[in-house]
Amino acid sequence: MIRVFLLDDHEVVRRGVAALLESEDDIEVIGEAGTAASAIARIPALRPDVAVLDVRLPDGNGVDVCREVRSALPELQCLMLTSYADDDALFEAVMAGAAGYVLKQIHGSDLVGAVRTVAGGQSLLDPQTTAAMLQRLREQADRKDPLRALSEQERHILELIGEGLTNRQIGERLHLAEKTVKNYVSNLLGKLNLQRRTQVAAMAARMKADRGR
Repeated sequence: MIRVFLLDDHEVVRRGVAALLESEDDIEVIGEAGTAASAIARIPALRPDVAVLDVRLPDGNGVDVCREVRSALPELQCLMLTSYADDDALFEAVMAGAAGYVLKQIHGSDLVGAVRTVAGGQSLLDPQTTAAMLQRLREQADRKDPLRALSEQERHILELIGEGLTNRQIGERLHLAEKTVKNYVSNLLGKLNLQRRTQVAAMAARMKADRGR
């Protein structure tokens, strides 16, 4: 038996979803809530297998509820239910540990199938969604550490550019040909999505200032 908890601030929606799920032989709705606070209090006590969570709530959102209750019940599968296709909300939901994300316009039989899928430990994220998620995570990591893509030598050259050295001076310092340094600087610009050497110098100066704080 799949034990389900429903969170939605619209009573009519809750009743409709509950009636739909209860009509299945293998699904039992063991609790409901209309607010984030109520769900956070009740879900750990009831220990459902699946929590169907509305994303937008009057006192918060289902993403925060998902994060909160999964910290207490890691085995809980959360299925996000929303009226809007929202990439930001999807990203936040997955980062909070949600197993799936469906629109309220979904057919009843598909919602039942979604509950069974996540209850079985599977994800409801399609490959395209997963690819977009991974790309976004990579972009976030790059923003946190813009130098992540650079080699050790490229990082060193970036610091020397920040000190105001020319390519020739950098070559003398590192025992490299001036043309080799020029190639390193071109690679630097490409990896950092910059067009001019002055931008590299500005970035190096800013990072140096950040380290000094």
